[in-house]
Amino acid sequence: MPDLVENYIPQTAVAQMRRQAIMIWSIAAFLVFVWVFLIVLAPFAEAKNLAGVSNSLYKFFSFLCHQNSARSYAFGAHAFAVCSRCFGIYLGLFGGFLIYPFLWRIEETEPFPRFWLFAAMIPMAVDWLLGVFEIWENTHSSRLLTGVVLGAACAVYIVPALIEIFGVLPNKRRVKRLSI
Repeated sequence: MPDLVENYIPQTAVAQMRRQAIMIWSIAAFLVFVWVFLIVLAPFAEAKNLAGVSNSLYKFFSFLCHQNSARSYAFGAHAFAVCSRCFGIYLGLFGGFLIYPFLWRIEETEPFPRFWLFAAMIPMAVDWLLGVFEIWENTHSSRLLTGVVLGAACAVYIVPALIEIFGVLPNKRRVKRLSI
């Protein structure tokens, strides 16, 4: 069935919405990259005796992660600013942001069923529960991998939400006002 005239959006407005969506995605991906970079910067700064930088980063990330050095990747003798599972989540989030426009239309803001987000939590829960019940010993790799799965899944929900909030939603309202 053809779309109704009321639902018509001019092609110039569609192109503008796409450009804005790409801009929002680019800024958000850059911010997630900076976040991951800061996590890795902390041990490098500590190794180079930049105590002001490293202490500030470790302190900031201590509000987000337990920072157990036995559960963290390290650069030399200096642990990352977060544990391997948290690092996996942030790294997966960054990877999810990068691949998002190659898998879905960037301006599409229709959310995915939440089932997939909860499904992405299952590997992490299984890894954690097997460790709690001493059936399996978690490793840095298992924590990182399960974190990457969850982080990438989160990106699939965050990107459309950001685009809806900061770009496409105001344009849809503006286009509707123009067409009236």
